[in-house]
Amino acid sequence: MNLRMSTAPHIKSSDTTSSLMRNVIIALIPCTMASIYFFGLNAIILILVSIASAILSEVIFEKLSHKKVTINDGSAFLTGLLLALNLPSSAPWWIALLGSAFAIIIVKQLFGGLGGNFINPALGARGMLVVSWASIMTNFTTPTGFATADAVTSATPLATNAADYTSLLFGNIPGTMGETSKLMILLGLAFLLITRTIKWRIPVVTLASTALFSFIFGSDPLYAVLAGGIMFGAVFMATDYVTSPMTATGQYIYSVGIGLLVVIIRVFGNYPEGVTFAIILMNVITGLIDKYCRERVYGHSKGEKHE
Repeated sequence: MNLRMSTAPHIKSSDTTSSLMRNVIIALIPCTMASIYFFGLNAIILILVSIASAILSEVIFEKLSHKKVTINDGSAFLTGLLLALNLPSSAPWWIALLGSAFAIIIVKQLFGGLGGNFINPALGARGMLVVSWASIMTNFTTPTGFATADAVTSATPLATNAADYTSLLFGNIPGTMGETSKLMILLGLAFLLITRTIKWRIPVVTLASTALFSFIFGSDPLYAVLAGGIMFGAVFMATDYVTSPMTATGQYIYSVGIGLLVVIIRVFGNYPEGVTFAIILMNVITGLIDKYCRERVYGHSKGEKHE
């Protein structure tokens, strides 16, 4: 019998950065199609501008920094798409342009590129846009498809508690372009779980925590999960490999923290939605969570210091 001697790691996987990014992009196709169906030409423009801005920003920055151009891994494309789906359809094109450039250059590249960012780039950009242009980022329109000339400004169901469960599920409601159709988000989640691109812990525990704390604070838990951006955030934003904890215990803590912060911001804050800032805050303490949720290294006793 022949034995092969080699150094660690000994786990083999066919997954690559490109394949994982591709899977997330595929999972976002239902939400993207729904956004175009409900919001029409404006959605197409924002999606194209956001993706183009992200890719160009990455190429230009890496060229000027004399780094290897990495757009082939798909991460810039994914960041641009995620940001676009986090925008209201009424946003002007320059919001998508500026937001994607900020996500790539400031949040991602200045911290070392892919794997070095400490918060999700698309969410970091959305947070910046919300703080800087709140009126634009909260100017939601009632879905009208390609009849964009008749679009009517409206508050999100989260702010009014006016939508029925069917509308919340299928997406014929005001909101950011990717968050409205919960059915499309669930299709994306199913694909990510089937392909083992993500594990169930973060999305499921985040949504369950949001429902539980909403109930504790006197809100309808089902409505709290279906309204707003918590489902989109839990599936596509909170699960980012770089900015979420590595251990199972850490992921439980992280997810419960997101759910709690979302409800606190919704109930006690001036802004009706808290998903963006809840995830960003938990991104920031992910390193601390990983530090105190380390698994025991084989050959070392629990708590023993090791390199």
